[in-house]
Amino acid sequence: MNLAIRDALVRVQGSALVHDVRVDVRAGTVAWRGRPCAASAFAWEPPVTGAVYGTLLNDRAALAALAEAAGRPPYKAPPKAPVLYVKPRNTRSAYGWPIVVPAGVPALAMGACVGVVIGRTACRVRADDALDFVAGYTVANDVSVPHDSFYRPMVRYRCRDGFCPIGPWVIARRHVADPDALAIRVEIDGAVRQRATTGTFVRTVARLLADVTEFMTLAPGDVLLTGVPADAPLAQAGQRVAITIDGVGTLVNTLVAAEGPASVEGEP
Repeated sequence: MNLAIRDALVRVQGSALVHDVRVDVRAGTVAWRGRPCAASAFAWEPPVTGAVYGTLLNDRAALAALAEAAGRPPYKAPPKAPVLYVKPRNTRSAYGWPIVVPAGVPALAMGACVGVVIGRTACRVRADDALDFVAGYTVANDVSVPHDSFYRPMVRYRCRDGFCPIGPWVIARRHVADPDALAIRVEIDGAVRQRATTGTFVRTVARLLADVTEFMTLAPGDVLLTGVPADAPLAQAGQRVAITIDGVGTLVNTLVAAEGPASVEGEP
């Protein structure tokens, strides 16, 4: 039996339906109309339609690197609760869609992370039961313009159009035995630029869901990004980025230069 074959949900361009398919996460193929097809053969839509929430400083190394800054006023201590932000609808993108590098920006940070897709309404869930509220997992790239602010990153640095590619599919939860032991790899133009694991996160997936749903409700189809590992690699226009999460899949996008003269410098 091929253990890489898994049940997944996908959305393709030209169809309003969410398709339940079988995918081979190692080969990167989809069983479509009776035959395996490469993921690159499809025109994808993002496989999720709900709200997307990012999590800051959930990687131990990233938190440690900012320990001194976090101890200064006005915060005076590292965060005790999850630090969240929203990746709004305009940021949503899919496998194969271009990532536009704003004019005046030399490179973008490629924020490889696991997307936890909610399966049923989650409000004040217990950590012991939290994974029961998960429909599945997907690959996300929490793209950002490199910046120094960490508690309240400028919206224009993280929320540009297309700054949240997701996909190509959502792997059913039952196929991921331990979401806290997933290897993450980022390749840029075929060269490995980052290796990480969800095992370095401050909060497990279950703990993160419990802490977040203590103060806000997550709805079916919403996505909670578990956090970006420290030292996210940079990519420039013209480069191809592939983010692989073992057992979940590979997300591929190419960066392109913006056509207009817009700048991201400054914030009103």
